[in-house]
Amino acid sequence: MTGPIRVLVVDDHAVIRDGIAAMLDPHDDLLVVGTAADGADAVKLATALRPDVVLMDLRMPGVDGVAATARISALPSPPHILVLTTYDSDADITRAIAAGALGYLLKDTSRDDLLDAIRAVADGVSVLTPSVATTLVRQHRATRIEPLSTRERQVLTLVAGGATNREIAAALKISEATVKTYLTRIFTKLEVGDRTAAVTAALAQRLITLPVVD
Repeated sequence: MTGPIRVLVVDDHAVIRDGIAAMLDPHDDLLVVGTAADGADAVKLATALRPDVVLMDLRMPGVDGVAATARISALPSPPHILVLTTYDSDADITRAIAAGALGYLLKDTSRDDLLDAIRAVADGVSVLTPSVATTLVRQHRATRIEPLSTRERQVLTLVAGGATNREIAAALKISEATVKTYLTRIFTKLEVGDRTAAVTAALAQRLITLPVVD
Protein backbone atom coordinates (compact mmCIF):
# COMPACT_ATOMS: atom_id res chain seq x y z
CA MET A 1 0.00 0.00 0.00
CA THR A 2 1.36 3.41 -1.00
CA GLY A 3 0.45 6.50 1.00
CA PRO A 4 -1.34 6.59 4.33
CA ILE A 5 -4.09 4.16 5.30
CA ARG A 6 -7.37 5.93 4.57
CA VAL A 7 -9.81 5.45 7.44
CA LEU A 8 -13.55 6.10 7.66
CA VAL A 9 -14.76 6.39 11.27
CA VAL A 10 -18.38 5.38 11.94
CA ASP A 11 -20.00 5.99 15.35
CA ASP A 12 -23.20 7.63 16.50
CA HIS A 13 -21.38 9.53 19.27
CA ALA A 14 -19.56 12.66 18.11
CA VAL A 15 -17.12 12.55 21.02
CA ILE A 16 -15.93 9.10 19.94
CA ARG A 17 -15.62 10.08 16.28
CA ASP A 18 -13.64 13.18 17.23
CA GLY A 19 -11.53 11.26 19.73
CA ILE A 20 -10.55 8.61 17.20
CA ALA A 21 -9.77 11.24 14.58
CA ALA A 22 -7.54 13.06 17.07
CA MET A 23 -5.87 9.80 18.02
CA LEU A 24 -5.01 8.95 14.41
CA ASP A 25 -3.98 12.46 13.34
CA PRO A 26 -0.38 12.42 14.68
CA HIS A 27 0.42 9.25 12.72
CA ASP A 28 1.67 9.86 9.20
CA ASP A 29 0.60 6.41 8.00
CA LEU A 30 -3.05 6.92 9.07
CA LEU A 31 -5.49 9.41 7.58
CA VAL A 32 -9.12 9.92 8.59
CA VAL A 33 -10.89 10.72 5.30
CA GLY A 34 -14.38 11.01 6.79
CA THR A 35 -16.72 10.32 9.67
CA ALA A 36 -20.30 9.04 9.75
CA ALA A 37 -22.92 9.04 12.50
CA ASP A 38 -24.96 6.09 11.24
CA GLY A 39 -24.87 3.15 8.89
CA ALA A 40 -26.62 4.86 6.00
CA ASP A 41 -24.03 7.65 5.90
CA ALA A 42 -21.27 5.08 6.30
CA VAL A 43 -22.36 3.30 3.12
CA LYS A 44 -22.57 6.60 1.19
CA LEU A 45 -19.15 7.77 2.36
CA ALA A 46 -17.52 4.37 1.80
CA THR A 47 -18.80 4.48 -1.77
CA ALA A 48 -17.68 8.07 -2.36
CA LEU A 49 -14.39 8.19 -0.46
CA ARG A 50 -13.07 4.67 -1.06
CA PRO A 51 -11.31 4.27 2.32
CA ASP A 52 -8.95 1.40 3.02
CA VAL A 53 -10.45 0.68 6.44
CA VAL A 54 -13.86 1.39 7.92
CA LEU A 55 -13.88 1.60 11.71
CA MET A 56 -17.46 0.53 12.40
CA ASP A 57 -19.65 0.89 15.47
CA LEU A 58 -22.42 -1.72 15.72
CA ARG A 59 -25.46 -0.31 17.46
CA MET A 60 -26.59 2.90 15.81
CA PRO A 61 -30.00 4.39 14.99
CA GLY A 62 -31.47 3.65 11.58
CA VAL A 63 -29.12 1.42 9.61
CA ASP A 64 -26.99 -0.36 12.20
CA GLY A 65 -23.37 -1.39 11.89
CA VAL A 66 -24.09 -4.96 10.79
CA ALA A 67 -26.35 -3.86 7.94
CA ALA A 68 -23.83 -1.20 6.91
CA THR A 69 -21.02 -3.75 7.03
CA ALA A 70 -22.95 -6.07 4.72
CA ARG A 71 -23.69 -3.27 2.25
CA ILE A 72 -20.12 -1.98 2.23
CA SER A 73 -18.72 -5.49 1.86
CA ALA A 74 -20.85 -5.90 -1.26
CA LEU A 75 -19.21 -2.89 -2.97
CA PRO A 76 -16.67 -3.48 -5.76
CA SER A 77 -13.19 -3.73 -4.18
CA PRO A 78 -14.63 -3.02 -0.72
CA PRO A 79 -12.60 -1.61 2.17
CA HIS A 80 -11.75 -3.82 5.11
CA ILE A 81 -14.07 -3.35 8.06
CA LEU A 82 -12.92 -3.27 11.68
CA VAL A 83 -15.74 -3.32 14.22
CA LEU A 84 -15.17 -1.18 17.33
CA THR A 85 -18.00 -1.64 19.79
CA THR A 86 -18.99 -1.95 23.43
CA TYR A 87 -20.87 -5.19 22.81
CA ASP A 88 -19.43 -8.71 22.68
CA SER A 89 -22.53 -10.91 22.77
CA ASP A 90 -22.44 -14.07 20.66
CA ALA A 91 -25.20 -12.70 18.44
CA ASP A 92 -23.39 -9.41 17.77
CA ILE A 93 -20.12 -11.16 16.98
CA THR A 94 -21.70 -13.76 14.71
CA ARG A 95 -23.74 -11.20 12.76
CA ALA A 96 -20.80 -8.83 12.30
CA ILE A 97 -18.38 -11.49 11.08
CA ALA A 98 -21.03 -13.04 8.82
CA ALA A 99 -21.70 -9.59 7.33
CA GLY A 100 -18.06 -9.28 6.32
CA ALA A 101 -16.15 -7.65 9.19
CA LEU A 102 -12.48 -8.61 9.19
CA GLY A 103 -11.79 -7.46 12.75
CA TYR A 104 -13.73 -7.06 15.99
CA LEU A 105 -12.48 -4.99 18.91
CA LEU A 106 -14.10 -3.66 22.06
CA LYS A 107 -13.97 0.00 23.00
CA ASP A 108 -11.83 -0.73 26.05
CA THR A 109 -9.01 -1.68 23.66
CA SER A 110 -5.82 0.28 24.31
CA ARG A 111 -4.75 3.09 22.00
CA ASP A 112 -1.71 1.17 20.73
CA ASP A 113 -3.72 -2.00 20.10
CA LEU A 114 -6.31 -0.06 18.12
CA LEU A 115 -3.65 1.59 15.97
CA ASP A 116 -1.97 -1.77 15.35
CA ALA A 117 -5.34 -3.33 14.53
CA ILE A 118 -6.14 -0.68 11.91
CA ARG A 119 -2.79 -1.30 10.25
CA ALA A 120 -3.25 -5.07 10.36
CA VAL A 121 -6.77 -4.96 8.95
CA ALA A 122 -5.57 -2.66 6.16
CA ASP A 123 -3.21 -5.48 5.18
CA GLY A 124 -6.05 -8.00 5.22
CA VAL A 125 -5.17 -9.54 8.58
CA SER A 126 -8.05 -10.46 10.89
CA VAL A 127 -7.82 -8.91 14.36
CA LEU A 128 -10.06 -10.10 17.20
CA THR A 129 -10.36 -9.17 20.86
CA PRO A 130 -9.44 -12.34 22.85
CA SER A 131 -12.98 -12.79 24.19
CA VAL A 132 -14.33 -12.57 20.64
CA ALA A 133 -11.82 -15.11 19.37
CA THR A 134 -12.84 -17.47 22.17
CA THR A 135 -16.50 -17.09 21.22
CA LEU A 136 -15.80 -17.86 17.57
CA VAL A 137 -13.73 -20.94 18.44
CA ARG A 138 -16.50 -22.19 20.72
CA GLN A 139 -19.11 -21.66 18.02
CA HIS A 140 -16.93 -23.40 15.43
CA ARG A 141 -16.46 -26.42 17.64
CA ALA A 142 -20.16 -26.58 18.45
CA THR A 143 -21.17 -26.53 14.78
CA ARG A 144 -18.39 -28.88 13.69
CA ILE A 145 -19.39 -31.70 16.05
CA GLU A 146 -22.45 -33.49 14.68
CA PRO A 147 -24.94 -34.66 17.29
CA LEU A 148 -25.27 -38.40 17.74
CA SER A 149 -28.50 -40.02 16.62
CA THR A 150 -30.66 -41.86 19.14
CA ARG A 151 -29.38 -45.23 17.94
CA GLU A 152 -25.76 -44.07 18.06
CA ARG A 153 -26.27 -42.91 21.64
CA GLN A 154 -27.72 -46.32 22.49
CA VAL A 155 -24.73 -48.08 20.95
CA LEU A 156 -22.23 -45.85 22.70
CA THR A 157 -24.02 -46.17 26.05
CA LEU A 158 -23.69 -49.95 25.79
CA VAL A 159 -20.02 -49.55 24.85
CA ALA A 160 -19.58 -47.39 27.95
CA GLY A 161 -21.05 -50.27 29.98
CA GLY A 162 -18.43 -52.65 28.62
CA ALA A 163 -20.59 -54.50 26.08
CA THR A 164 -18.95 -56.22 23.12
CA ASN A 165 -20.16 -55.77 19.56
CA ARG A 166 -21.98 -59.13 19.79
CA GLU A 167 -23.68 -58.11 23.03
CA ILE A 168 -24.68 -54.75 21.57
CA ALA A 169 -26.11 -56.47 18.50
CA ALA A 170 -28.16 -58.83 20.66
CA ALA A 171 -29.41 -56.05 22.94
CA LEU A 172 -30.53 -53.82 20.06
CA LYS A 173 -31.60 -56.69 17.77
CA ILE A 174 -29.28 -55.66 14.95
CA SER A 175 -26.35 -57.38 13.24
CA GLU A 176 -22.74 -57.05 14.37
CA ALA A 177 -21.94 -55.47 10.99
CA THR A 178 -24.51 -52.77 11.73
CA VAL A 179 -22.93 -52.20 15.13
CA LYS A 180 -19.57 -51.68 13.43
CA THR A 181 -21.18 -49.19 11.03
CA TYR A 182 -22.62 -47.23 13.93
CA LEU A 183 -19.25 -47.20 15.69
CA THR A 184 -17.53 -45.91 12.55
CA ARG A 185 -20.05 -43.08 12.34
CA ILE A 186 -19.61 -42.29 16.02
CA PHE A 187 -15.81 -42.16 15.70
CA THR A 188 -16.12 -39.80 12.72
CA LYS A 189 -18.57 -37.44 14.41
CA LEU A 190 -16.56 -37.26 17.63
CA GLU A 191 -13.22 -37.12 15.78
CA VAL A 192 -11.75 -40.02 17.75
CA GLY A 193 -10.09 -43.29 16.82
CA ASP A 194 -11.29 -45.88 19.31
CA ARG A 195 -14.06 -46.94 21.66
CA THR A 196 -12.47 -45.56 24.84
CA ALA A 197 -11.89 -42.14 23.30
CA ALA A 198 -15.44 -42.11 21.94
CA VAL A 199 -16.91 -42.80 25.37
CA THR A 200 -14.66 -40.18 26.98
CA ALA A 201 -15.61 -37.53 24.40
CA ALA A 202 -19.32 -38.32 24.59
CA LEU A 203 -19.32 -38.15 28.38
CA ALA A 204 -17.43 -34.85 28.33
CA GLN A 205 -19.97 -33.38 25.90
CA ARG A 206 -22.86 -34.92 27.87
CA LEU A 207 -24.05 -36.86 24.85
CA ILE A 208 -24.44 -40.01 26.95
CA THR A 209 -24.47 -40.95 30.61
CA LEU A 210 -22.86 -43.98 32.18
CA PRO A 211 -25.29 -46.87 32.58
CA VAL A 212 -26.47 -47.50 36.12
CA VAL A 213 -25.04 -50.69 37.59
CA ASP A 214 -27.27 -52.45 40.13
